[in-house]
Amino acid sequence: MPYIALDAIDLKILAALQDDGRLTNNELADRVGLSPSPCLRRVRRLERDGFIRAYRAVLDRDSVGLGLTVFVEIKVEKHSRDNARALQEALSGMPEVVACHMVSGTADFVVEIVVPNLKAYERLLTEKLLTLPMIGDIRSNFVLTRTKSEAPLPLSHLKRSGGREAVGSAGEPDCD
Repeated sequence: MPYIALDAIDLKILAALQDDGRLTNNELADRVGLSPSPCLRRVRRLERDGFIRAYRAVLDRDSVGLGLTVFVEIKVEKHSRDNARALQEALSGMPEVVACHMVSGTADFVVEIVVPNLKAYERLLTEKLLTLPMIGDIRSNFVLTRTKSEAPLPLSHLKRSGGREAVGSAGEPDCD
């Protein structure tokens, strides 16, 4: 894929939208120092090129009755691409799974699950997770207090002297 140059204005747009995705185009333009038309063109380009993937409301978990967060470490029984793919598909189909990461270390996957309470997690564990044939081991880590969550992505690594940094669509810096 071709590399796309992000300049200081693009970075300001991304930071502002991460901070408040409900900004109107006029408010965003004022924040980043552009007139509305060029600002809108830049936002559309950032959306088209995949830098902005979606807009959504971040809900308060407790307010919507999802008071228990569990980080589950899963080991695959028999390592194979098919097993990994099947597990990813199964986890993707569970609405309680809000994040899933293939990792290195003692586990193969770390999964973030949100449920109303311990009884709901027990049901998910016994009726869904433990029925998956490719799972060899599961370890549950219960969140006691959430200290930071859903934070904006840091963008400071994209800045370079002169204010320009070339970044590929995968977010990898382009080396000159």
